[in-house]
This record gives sequence, C-alpha cells and structure tokens, in this order.
Amino acid sequence: MNSIGRRKSDHIRICSENTVEARAITTGFENVYLIHRCLPEVEFEKLDLSAEFLGFKFKAPIMISAMTGGTAEATKINANLAKAAGELGIGMCLGSGRAYLENPSFIHSFKVAREHAEHVFISANIGFQELLTYPYSELKKLVEMLEADALTVHLNPLHELLQHDGSRMFRGVLNRLRELKLNVEYPLIVKEVGSGICREDAELLASTGVDAIEASGVGGTSWAGVEYYRSMEMGDEEKAELSKTFWDWGIPTAISILEVRSTVNIPLVASGGVRSGLDVAKALVLGADLAGLALPLLKPAIESWESVLKFLRRVREELKLAMVLTGSESIEDLKRKPYILTGLVRDWATSRRLKVRCE
Repeated sequence: MNSIGRRKSDHIRICSENTVEARAITTGFENVYLIHRCLPEVEFEKLDLSAEFLGFKFKAPIMISAMTGGTAEATKINANLAKAAGELGIGMCLGSGRAYLENPSFIHSFKVAREHAEHVFISANIGFQELLTYPYSELKKLVEMLEADALTVHLNPLHELLQHDGSRMFRGVLNRLRELKLNVEYPLIVKEVGSGICREDAELLASTGVDAIEASGVGGTSWAGVEYYRSMEMGDEEKAELSKTFWDWGIPTAISILEVRSTVNIPLVASGGVRSGLDVAKALVLGADLAGLALPLLKPAIESWESVLKFLRRVREELKLAMVLTGSESIEDLKRKPYILTGLVRDWATSRRLKVRCE
C-alpha cells in the first residue's frame, strides 16, 4: 500500500475506533432555539422535504459529506453510502480524489458511488494543494471519470500543518479558484473540513465566482484530533502535542453559518457536528440550504448500506418532527421561521455585528 492509501486507511481506522470529535467546544446549535407552535396547522403526511441545490433536486435537504477513497475498505464504504443516498434521493460528496490523481488504479473506490447511485447529485473532491499543483485538464478529467456533477475543493490548512506528509503551500488558492471557474463547466464548491469559514473568507470565496460554500465548523470531527492519534501511533510526541493544542481550533458550526450567510448569498451547505434532524432544522433556519453529515455515517457504512439508510431515515424523521413543531409545511417555509440566539452564538453575532434574522 502506498503512503496515501496507508494514510486513508489510518484515517478510517482512527475515526471508527477513537473519539475524534471536538472536546471543549460545541457546534453552537444548543444556543439556537426554534419557536414551538402548539397549533402547527400542518399535515404530517403532506410535508414537503424537497430542496434544490445548484439546479439539482434533493428529496431531503441532506448531503453525505466527504469521507474517503483510495482503499479497498473505502470502496465498500462509498458503495454503501451511495446506495443509501440513491434510496433517499439525497446528495453525496466523495472523499479526496488525490489518491486517484496520483494513482488512477484507485478509480473504482470513487466511481463505485455512481454505480450505486445513478440519479443523485455527486461531487468529486480535491484539496487546495491539488488545486495549486495539478493542471485544470487533470481536475476536469477527474470529474468526468467519476461521472460527478460538481467539484468540491476542500480547504484544510490546520490539517495540512499537522499531517506528517502535509503541505505548507498556501499562497495562490484564490487566483487558482478564479481560473478554475473560468475553465470548467460544472459547479464549483468550496468547503472547510471542520474549522469553519468566517465572513471575510466567505466574501473572498464568493468573489472568485464559486457556486457554493460548505461551512464545516467546529463541533464534529477534529482533524487535529485524528492527527493526534496518528502521531502517537508513529511515536511522534512533539507533533501529537501540537495536534492536542489545536484540537478545538476554529469557528463553531452554527456561528460559521451566520458568518457566511450574513455576508454572501450563494448556496450554502452546513456541516461539522450535525448529528440529528433537529440539527439539520436549526442549520436551515440559520441560513443553510443543505446540511451535511459524515462521521456518524462512517461506522454504519463499514457495516452495510442498510445501516446507513436506517440512520439517515431517523435524521429525516427528526427533521419532519421539527417541521411540524415549528408549523412548517416545506423546507422553504422552515427556512423563514424565527429563532432565538443565546450564549456564545448570540455574543459572537453581536461582537461581529453579523446580520442575523432572529426574533
């Protein structure tokens, strides 16, 4: 197994066997209160969960966020995720395509997703380091070979700094995004991987012409935490201590949604610690168009596609309950509902003078 395949296997194993979520910080969803309606006047069986994202129809406003690729186990995981996505009519972002770009023999671990989900939205995925180093023709070929509908570029400077084989080349991403957007026909999405996106960076990203943003904030998987375990296994206590220091670094997910939405008006996916349909509802009310989940689907995906389906159906059912209890007949209706902010989220919004739509 080459170094990338080994790293991907390490990530799968560490995330499935250890506690890798944020420790002393949360998503902030506990500081977001929706207004309960004891006279909801909606029919549960007629709720409309459909959503539109980048011109694609979703049967529910849920995205399976990027996880893995490039190993035999990743092939099984992506197949199970894709089959569940196809069954529910929701979207999916593939794991980093770097493994394929460096070794095309890994293609099946990614392409298996389209084989099991013919008609749902699927995004290919690269890191900003691939954006900086690969020609646009190769990135375009990646999307075509995977039969993807879009390309996601993930921004993970913290993770790169803490990885043993990570990149420290950060300059030039915005210019490359602008050029890439001019050279491709498919939608371009930019996402963080668990440290959030602030309003200043949201403005910069929007200025490049990207089609959507995924504001994956603190509260879910900590990639510093993942690298802590990996460094300890490698006997590198110095790197492990660095990772431990930055375990909870970043912007909580609920706040990152407000940071982005108060500044730009392009499609927004919220991820990072989304664990229930109520979290999905809160993300939508704060301004997201979709909510993404990754870590809670990993163990189910290792087990079977039915396990993934069971988890996502529960999330969907929780979302429906939240819709009824806020008097919302559709997702668009839910997104207009009032909310109340408390604690850190309220204080942050006030301090940053964020434009929030709340009671």
